[in-house]
Amino acid sequence: MKRILSISAILLSALCAAAQNDIKDNDFNPVNTGVTTLSIAPDARGSSMGNLGAATDPDMNCQFWNPSKYAFGYSTGGLSISYTPWLRKIVNDIFLANLAGYWKPGSGDNQAISASFRYFSLGEVSMSDYDGNSAIQTINPYEFAIDLGYSRKLSEKFSMGVVLRYILSDLSYEDSYSGETNTAASAFGADISGYFVSYPMVGRNECQFSWGFNISNIGSKVSYDHGANYAFLPTNLRLGTQFMFPLADYHSLAIGLDLNKLLVPTKPRLKDFPDTVEGEMEYEEALEKWETMSPISGIFKSFSDAPGGFKEELQEINVSLGAEYAYNQQFFVRAGYNYENANKGGRSYFAFGAGFSLNVVQLDASYMLATAQSSPLDQTLRFTLTFDMDGLNDLLGKRRR
Repeated sequence: MKRILSISAILLSALCAAAQNDIKDNDFNPVNTGVTTLSIAPDARGSSMGNLGAATDPDMNCQFWNPSKYAFGYSTGGLSISYTPWLRKIVNDIFLANLAGYWKPGSGDNQAISASFRYFSLGEVSMSDYDGNSAIQTINPYEFAIDLGYSRKLSEKFSMGVVLRYILSDLSYEDSYSGETNTAASAFGADISGYFVSYPMVGRNECQFSWGFNISNIGSKVSYDHGANYAFLPTNLRLGTQFMFPLADYHSLAIGLDLNKLLVPTKPRLKDFPDTVEGEMEYEEALEKWETMSPISGIFKSFSDAPGGFKEELQEINVSLGAEYAYNQQFFVRAGYNYENANKGGRSYFAFGAGFSLNVVQLDASYMLATAQSSPLDQTLRFTLTFDMDGLNDLLGKRRR
C-alpha cells in the first residue's frame, strides 16, 4: 500500500523549497534528520526577523531561541500562544501551534522556570493501494514536544539555561495486505544555552550589546520501524548577536545576526565513492557506521564529514539577519532575511512583521516571502498573542482599589 501523499514528502516540503533546480545537481546534499518540524520557528517575532532570536531582547518565546534569556526577563512571568498555518499554498489543514511561558519564583530576579508545548498537525493523509486506486483509509499524523527549562544568572551580565524535552512523532499506519506497520517514534532531548548582555556608551547614548548561543535537541534517535532504522534528531547550534541603540526619545532600533548549523552527520551517498566493487564496499561500510553512530559522536562528526570538505561544511551554515524598530516599547516593525545554501535545501526568504503591545497583552504577526516563487513556504503567516503577568497584576490591583 502506498500513500497518495506520503508523510515523508510532507515533512520534506515543510522544510525544503520545492522545484529547486539544484536538486538534480550532484552537489545537492541536505542533512537528513527525523522530526524535522522541531526546527520550525513557532512565534511571529523571531520569524519576522528572518528566524532570529539567539541574542534578541528576552520575551515569552525564548524557550525555542535561547531559554537562558528568561533569567533577564523584564517581567515576573508571562504566557505566549502562537499559531502558524503551514504550507498554505498547497493544503489548508497543516498547522503548528505553540504554547510557551516562564515564571520567576521567589523575590529574586536571577532565575526563571520555563515550559513550552508545540503541536504540529499534518492534517488528513489518504492511503491507497499499490496501483494508486481509491483511498483505503485516512490517517492523521502529528508531532508534538513538551519541555521544561531552568535558567539562572551567573553574574550581572551572563546567564545559562537548560531544557529537558520529550518528543513524540506519530506517523503510524498499518498495511492490512502486507502486514507492514509504521509505528510512532518517541525521543528525549535537551538544550544548553547561554546569554550575555552589556550596556556600552556610544557618544551620549546608552546602547545594548548582547550575544547568545543555544545547542538544542541533544538527545536519542527516533525509529518508526521497531528499531530497524534510526534517524537523528535535528540537533542544532545557534550563535547570535544583537546591537540595540536609541534613535531619539522613545525610538530605538536593534540589529541582529544569527548563525545556525545542524550538528548531525551527513549520510553517505553511493555516488561519492568510486564506481568499483571496492568503492561500493567502502560505501556500505560508511553507511553502517553512520547508522550505528551515537548522537554525541554525530555532533562532533558533523563538523568534518561533508563529502565536499570545508567548503561544503560552510554551506551547512544558515544565516539570519534582521532588525526591529520599537516606539516606546508599544509599537514594533520588523524585517529580516534568512539564507540557506541551495545545495542544503535553498530555504531562503525575506520576512516582515509588526507588533502592538499594551500593559497586559501583545499581538505580533509575521509574513514570509520566499525568494523562489515555487517554494511552498512562500506567503507563510504567523500570529502570536502574549500575556504579561506584571501587567495583569497591575490591572487587577487597580480594579481592586
